[in-house]
Amino acid sequence: MIHGSCKCQAIAFAYDGSDADIGVVTFCHCADCRKLQGSTGVIAAPVASARLTWTRGQSQITEFESSPGKKRAFCSVCGTPLYSRRDDRPEVLRLRIGCIDSPLNVTPQADIFSEALPGWADLDAMYPRYPRQEPGRG
Repeated sequence: MIHGSCKCQAIAFAYDGSDADIGVVTFCHCADCRKLQGSTGVIAAPVASARLTWTRGQSQITEFESSPGKKRAFCSVCGTPLYSRRDDRPEVLRLRIGCIDSPLNVTPQADIFSEALPGWADLDAMYPRYPRQEPGRG
């Protein structure tokens, strides 16, 4: 079981799975991820939405439609980013790795939307870089 929460602890969740059940972890640098994280991007991983249970504070989750059909969720109290989801893929949540409290043994496998990195984001290429999404992602 993997547990996570927001900074203020208003929201908590449990994911019925282990590191092996988390999809490909990516570091996204698209403009939306940079703006909504206030950083060079976000590290996220796809998980099965049916395996995630909100154990506290689900009513505190606010979703923002950042582009048509794509919602980004955060704690309405402290602002912690939690996940993103697409209306056309309700079975998948892209969980924000930073809100996970359990120890994880995962590593990002790719920098995606690297073409959107601004000049001030002088990041060493630690992972394979893709100008848009990583190959194979639907």
